[in-house]
Amino acid sequence: MKTAVVALTRGGRELAERIAGGLENCELCGLAGGVMFALPSLWARFDGLICVMAAGIVVRAIAPLCRDKKRDPCVLVLDENGQFVISLLSGHLGGGNVLARKVAAITGGTPVITTASDVTGHTALDLWAAENNLRVQNPQRLSGVSAKLVNEGELSIFSTLECGSLPVDFKVVTEPALADIILSYGAIDPLEYPDALMLCPCNLYLGLGCNRGATAADFERAITELCGQYCLDRRAIAGIASIDLKADEAGMLQFANDTNLPIRFYSKDELNRVEGASYSSAVMAATGARSVAEPAAMLAAGDGTTLGQLIVRKIKWKNVTAAVAEQKLTDMA
Repeated sequence: MKTAVVALTRGGRELAERIAGGLENCELCGLAGGVMFALPSLWARFDGLICVMAAGIVVRAIAPLCRDKKRDPCVLVLDENGQFVISLLSGHLGGGNVLARKVAAITGGTPVITTASDVTGHTALDLWAAENNLRVQNPQRLSGVSAKLVNEGELSIFSTLECGSLPVDFKVVTEPALADIILSYGAIDPLEYPDALMLCPCNLYLGLGCNRGATAADFERAITELCGQYCLDRRAIAGIASIDLKADEAGMLQFANDTNLPIRFYSKDELNRVEGASYSSAVMAATGARSVAEPAAMLAAGDGTTLGQLIVRKIKWKNVTAAVAEQKLTDMA
């Protein structure tokens, strides 16, 4: 985290110097032009702002800048004695609560954390989702579901996939209509369950094969059809894999770039060691591998010791072959 620390008074600046010296990647900044000018100028440059001054002036300076807790920097406010370190903005996803505790350790003060989940000891849903690489499909439900957790002490969760251990304040249910949280890589319409928080795991890997010269548009059409046919949410796709003979395939590389997906390549020997994949004599003759799409997907979805679970066997189009494997979600507590 890249942070800036600013102070309004002489005593505050002395404390700011101590904080800057005690934190990694922390820059002591001036207030040229005044607080109302300086804080907006620092807003886009830093991940966190530490302000040694009254909370009121900080609120007035940053109020027009606040947009999205996934992108706004965290903001701390503390008195010039360092007695109280207030996590004012972006306490969870922005790291403000953690930063407040670090700063309080430097000043000898008390971190002031007001987010309910931290105070009550319940799971912070936004942090839990981020830590487990779960994409929130309807973020407007985060606050309501979080409030229910604080008020009632537990949440019900429905999952279409095996997800290992879960937080102790989650209760598994067998019907999505009963759930406060729905976890699935299936294309579920949030409007069908308007009160539930919809989470999409990023744990599917595409195994791809192709004819020489296949275009990015060929791949796009194939994957769109595949996801539609099997009701897969494209946001669940974490990466692409193929045989190393395709490492210079322009269309495949362009498709990976267009979709912002990492791509990895495996040798024929690595692919041939994967058991349970389909066999193709044509692929064997062309590449020396018994199969490409299925074992590539399983390898990419694995953890180096175990393979991913194949959930869509290879499908062939005119120029593209694709398969999908699922990476098991492990400890999510």
